[in-house]
Amino acid sequence: MPMLKQLRQDHANMARMLHVLQLKQKSLAAGERPNFQLVREVVDYILDYQEGFTQPLEKVCTERLQELDPSSVEVTECLSKDYRALQSRLKQLSNDLDMILMDAVVPMDRFAEDLKAYLEAHRAYLRDERELLFPLIRENFNDQDLEALAAALPEGAQAQLERLQEAYPELYAELRDAPEPMT
Repeated sequence: MPMLKQLRQDHANMARMLHVLQLKQKSLAAGERPNFQLVREVVDYILDYQEGFTQPLEKVCTERLQELDPSSVEVTECLSKDYRALQSRLKQLSNDLDMILMDAVVPMDRFAEDLKAYLEAHRAYLRDERELLFPLIRENFNDQDLEALAAALPEGAQAQLERLQEAYPELYAELRDAPEPMT
């Protein structure tokens, strides 16, 4: 199932992004000033990724799962709710980063705690997808469903990923140095 393999790879890539953020959060919590521009790049990348990739896939996947297995509604609705909360947290962090980069006064201890809470929530979301959603996909989707899921990627998805890589060179340099995540 190449589509499930792709989803697992996406999880591994996101885990690396979260690891980069965690390193910056830890230095912030230790009273150091991290590279906020790099934090900005990671947050922007995740926001772009969510809008361009995650949301279209989630919509197709959720709708099809609910058709095939009505008992999946509880899981998919819970994941959807968690995803919206996650996105809200990330947008708040993005707004706070804008303020920090404009040298506005933002309590660093609060920002560090908000970042930590976001990281914990995002990791929990990824775990729930792996443990709850992926098994449902594996059990219910046939080859045509998986092809439809792959087709839900926006046109030019690969070009978009390459554009993101070019747009965030410092982030990609940091990702090369990040350890391989456990998936």
